[in-house]
Amino acid sequence: MPFITASDGVQLHAEEAGSGTPLIFVHEFGGDHRSWEPQMRFFARRHRCITFAARGYPPSDVPTDLESYSQARAAQDIADVLTGLGIDKAHVVGLSMGGFAALHFGLDHGARALSVTAAGTGYGAEQEHEAYFRGVSENVAQNFLSQGSRAFSEIYAAGASRVQFQNKDPRGWSEFRDRLGEHSAEGAANTMRGVQSRRPSLYALEERFRQMQVPTLVMVGDEDDHCLQPGIFLKRTIPACGLLVLPKSGHTLNLEEPAAFNAALAEFLAMVEAGAWAPRDARADPTQIMRTK
Repeated sequence: MPFITASDGVQLHAEEAGSGTPLIFVHEFGGDHRSWEPQMRFFARRHRCITFAARGYPPSDVPTDLESYSQARAAQDIADVLTGLGIDKAHVVGLSMGGFAALHFGLDHGARALSVTAAGTGYGAEQEHEAYFRGVSENVAQNFLSQGSRAFSEIYAAGASRVQFQNKDPRGWSEFRDRLGEHSAEGAANTMRGVQSRRPSLYALEERFRQMQVPTLVMVGDEDDHCLQPGIFLKRTIPACGLLVLPKSGHTLNLEEPAAFNAALAEFLAMVEAGAWAPRDARADPTQIMRTK
């Protein structure tokens, strides 16, 4: 599988399967390029599917300089992978950290986004929790470095929005935990410090989102508490945005509920490609309860 040279020289490991309209998957902090296997296998039947390991996640390079990691850089890496593969435009699908990157790709590279799907996206976006999120992000970074990925994966993988996955699919959850334990501790710490804790709140980007014309789907689990309100915010702000809430579900949606995730994404992509995913009808006035005249 190819290595793509990002515009700053970092080598990014990419994998692809299938043919058709390009579809790129962007992984979360706790996952890696392998996390998208249920989607790669399903969507490769009709799409050219791409997944890649973010910088800091072997076999991609693990830069030691913290300034090599940022939210803007994460969005640029998506563009660089597409460019390296000779792809002009693609559907972009991201989970959590990858969902933030997908949204920023829609803002910064909108002409190259056929659509954007952001699942489980919102941690740190709630303004009342910004300080807490930055503090706990630093704690996570320190724990990766002091305990090592293998030991800390036991703790991180059992978070409040991960236990839903563990309860539904212990085998799948164990695979997720084991893969997390293989991550570079330095890469995880730099990613947490450089990308996660320093990214702007989604709410601070409201005016930019109101101008974003890319068809967008937001997916969130109803027990992924800190993504629920950001999900509603995105629905109300991005003109052509739909919101899907999966019941009794946590953060790791694409692995926890792969059939529901794939079905919803497939329907969204089909509607986008048919030109049927339009901005909200102006008559659907959110301030109106009942029409009287």
